[in-house]
Amino acid sequence: MLPSYLLLDLETTGGDPVRDRITEIAAIRFDGGRETARWQSLVDPGRPIPPFIQRLTGISDAMVAGAPAFEQLLDTLLPLLEGAVLVAHNVRFDHGFLKNALARAGVEPRLRTLCTVRLSRRLEPQHSGHGLDAIMRRHGLVNPARHRALGDVLVLRDWLERMRELHGEAALAAHAQALLQAAASLPPQLRTDVSTLPEGPGVYLFHGEGEIPLYIGKSVNLRRRVLSHFQADHRDARETRLSQELRRVEVRETAGELGALLLEARLVKQLQPLFNRKLRRDNQLCSWRLAADPAQRPLLTLVRGEELDPEVVPSLYGTYRSRRQALQSLRDLADAQGLCQRLLGLESGTGRCFAHQLGRCRGACCGEESPQRHALRVQAALASERLRAWPWSGPVGLREVSDDGQRSDLHVFDQWRHLGTVHDEAELEDLLRERRAGAGFGFDLDTYRLLLAHLARPGRAQPLPLRAARADPAGIGEPA
Repeated sequence: MLPSYLLLDLETTGGDPVRDRITEIAAIRFDGGRETARWQSLVDPGRPIPPFIQRLTGISDAMVAGAPAFEQLLDTLLPLLEGAVLVAHNVRFDHGFLKNALARAGVEPRLRTLCTVRLSRRLEPQHSGHGLDAIMRRHGLVNPARHRALGDVLVLRDWLERMRELHGEAALAAHAQALLQAAASLPPQLRTDVSTLPEGPGVYLFHGEGEIPLYIGKSVNLRRRVLSHFQADHRDARETRLSQELRRVEVRETAGELGALLLEARLVKQLQPLFNRKLRRDNQLCSWRLAADPAQRPLLTLVRGEELDPEVVPSLYGTYRSRRQALQSLRDLADAQGLCQRLLGLESGTGRCFAHQLGRCRGACCGEESPQRHALRVQAALASERLRAWPWSGPVGLREVSDDGQRSDLHVFDQWRHLGTVHDEAELEDLLRERRAGAGFGFDLDTYRLLLAHLARPGRAQPLPLRAARADPAGIGEPA
């Protein structure tokens, strides 16, 4: 099948290659089509084996007591791995555990891998089941030591021999080489051909068996970014779980990076993917609103994203991911600038505030500083955080064109709101008609930050004022 390969199977204390440990290892090496070495050993994991794992594998705590630790097996294991392709059923599992165990022992080998689940899919695409039990039933393979390391390795050996009989050595070798060259470390249950993914910008959605996406991400190179998830999953428990649950990948292309950022933010808020914890929390973004009356108490009130109105944006300061972050930021500012926490709404009660008793407040709470002067100092302290007023008189368009010139997106904004992305005059007219009809385009602090960051980057095209498409037959995006 291959010049040199090592059939390997591991039994472990669980499914997490970062936290769990190996309890048994078995391997058979083949060189030039002949078996040249066979080895198996129990391994002391240094921790208890969960009861359900003991029932599944038949390996108990008593059995591994006194067995060698993984580090003590390196003198036997490393020569077996030398120059050989690592072959296993769902090789990502074994490879992830092996790499983590070797790394803890201070060894960083470069291992090429071949997954026999994917090889089975290639050789027998007419069948839906490619797990080891399904393969054994299909080909009448029997092994009483199923779920023990050497037992499973012997099943793989027998299955490969059966494939050699059914398809011929040349076909088996050709499929194995093709998988070896095409990123054999991909999750075996992944139904999407990653090699067909575009290399341009856009958004990718990882789907499992359920309706809610597992994860949504963006990139300027979709194929490379998707593949990067599978290169790090053996080091990160979250990436491991994501890879295990992944079934298909969906992509939505954009003309450029801004379009990908906008689409990702919208889809995460809309679809609430399970693994996008950070961006899912961003719908709670909030900002401080400064009262127009210096005597108002409290002087600052917290405004959440769903309560924001574009008309009040110039009186808002800061963009915070949570109420806790906003309060802590304001406390730090009050301490640094000698502001009164009671007037800011951070402390209740009457009379002198606690900070004044410590000499950290200039006395706006007890008449030693006028409300007007205190309010001016608050405004000055927050000046760098002030949200900008919308600098245009109406909606604007920001065009992005793909590097190959085949795609052009016009992102339409008004009052810092992303109204939508259009591609022709009819779409633009519909979008502006919805705006004129008062359709709900909510203000979003995420979009505000994305647009500001984009405009601040050198060499970026500036948005152009838009007028209705009917009055602009020359084309969308021309100045009014």
